[in-house]
Amino acid sequence: MTFSGSLAKITALCLLVATPVAGRAQQATPGAEPLARVMLLGLFHFNNPGLDAVKYEPVDVMKPEQQAYLVGLSERLARFAPTRVLLEYPPTSDEAMNQRYSDFLAGRIELGRNEIYQLGFRVARLMGHRRVHGIDAKAPPAELKLWSYLSEQPASLGPFEQMIAAESERLQRMHRALTLREILAMTNSVEEDRRNKGFYMLLNPVAADGGLFHGADASADWWHRNLRMYALIQAHAQPGERLLVIAGSGHTAILRDFLRSDGARVEEGVLPYL
Repeated sequence: MTFSGSLAKITALCLLVATPVAGRAQQATPGAEPLARVMLLGLFHFNNPGLDAVKYEPVDVMKPEQQAYLVGLSERLARFAPTRVLLEYPPTSDEAMNQRYSDFLAGRIELGRNEIYQLGFRVARLMGHRRVHGIDAKAPPAELKLWSYLSEQPASLGPFEQMIAAESERLQRMHRALTLREILAMTNSVEEDRRNKGFYMLLNPVAADGGLFHGADASADWWHRNLRMYALIQAHAQPGERLLVIAGSGHTAILRDFLRSDGARVEEGVLPYL
């Protein structure tokens, strides 16, 4: 097995289950504009090319049954009445992505397989939005040092190879046995968020006893990236705004923690909309 895929991608595909915690009952100062509401929808990547260490064949979202569900889901998400739709692409791709969105609105292109298009573009069109927004933000990677270290430590590498193989099998079973609605409900559950973050806790102590801290540095970089993403969410989530954020479940597992600690914004639970 090779570990050329980034640690961030590995965990982003280590999706899964849970039950959402309801948004906090929080009030703005009397007379002030209402606090921004933020809904986080965590997903597996619909167009998974199979290049990551965790390998499985996801449910085909282009089949008629899945398309019917995604159309209905887009309509339900639109009932949240988002004022902005935030998607997992870097701001540097904003011009190209919004040109694609404009082409979609004009009927010049068909929707691709990616969740950005299948859900993000659909919801934005239903809301009459003129544009979508990107929130992906890279952080300086340290995972290459981690995997290089592990490759030289067979005793340490073995358990992670076994874990990755087991996770691949679990995801494959899930995508073969469950409906798309059931998969998304699991992906946005408390238990699945814990699983995503728990992967990094397993990696965290790698090389700590030698003072190298490769595991902790790689974990910190993943939180660093998600803190940057949340900073972009905060910039959009000003008082009175209603944001729909669509991203890989490896991201939303951590973004939910940030949102629930943010006294200036309120979470809108996504499970009732699924």
